[in-house]
Amino acid sequence: MAHAMSDDQVAGELKKMTAFIRQEALEKAKEIQIKADEEFAIEKSKLVRQETSSIDSQYEKKFKQAGMSQQITRSTLANKTRLKVLSARQELLDDLFEQARGKLGDYTKDEEKYQELCKNLILEGLYAMNESKVAVRARKEDYDVVKKSIEGAQEEYKKSLNGKEVHVELDQKNPQPEGCSGGASILGTGGRIDINNTLDERLKLLETDALPMVRISLFGKNENRKFTD
Repeated sequence: MAHAMSDDQVAGELKKMTAFIRQEALEKAKEIQIKADEEFAIEKSKLVRQETSSIDSQYEKKFKQAGMSQQITRSTLANKTRLKVLSARQELLDDLFEQARGKLGDYTKDEEKYQELCKNLILEGLYAMNESKVAVRARKEDYDVVKKSIEGAQEEYKKSLNGKEVHVELDQKNPQPEGCSGGASILGTGGRIDINNTLDERLKLLETDALPMVRISLFGKNENRKFTD
């Protein structure tokens, strides 16, 4: 038969149970605290990595933007400089040809040389036309000189083509317009074909054909230019 516990014994047992429960609670609380600390550390590390990655990404993006902006600025400045150089060169070339255009009249002052020049210009047209009858247009003030040039061109044409003759007529009804610097136009096929060998037109051709060589003479060869025209 079990004996009833005294009040002291009951108090002792309760004290033991209380101590056990307290110990269990402390250990459980410690476990929870450790787990919470671990989770906090993991979450903290995760957040730190995310923020670090975000900062790195933003820095890299800004660095790339800064680099791109720098490249654009350099490219813009280089292009502006290049355009200024090209513009200055073109102005120089334009001025050079404009000076040449202003001196075209000097070629007509020496009558003997001018007569030879007109003869060669007319002769060139005769060879190109290859017709038995052509007309020549010139300035009114050049009529006397051009008539002599026509005679010389006909003789040389006949001589170089084994006696083949060509009739060349000076078209005095249609002189070269005002402002023409000299030279002559050769017309064939009833005026439908016109070879413009005036000094002004020859200078225009020179501007186009000789421009690459003039450019090289003035500025040197451009290694970046693939074509010379």
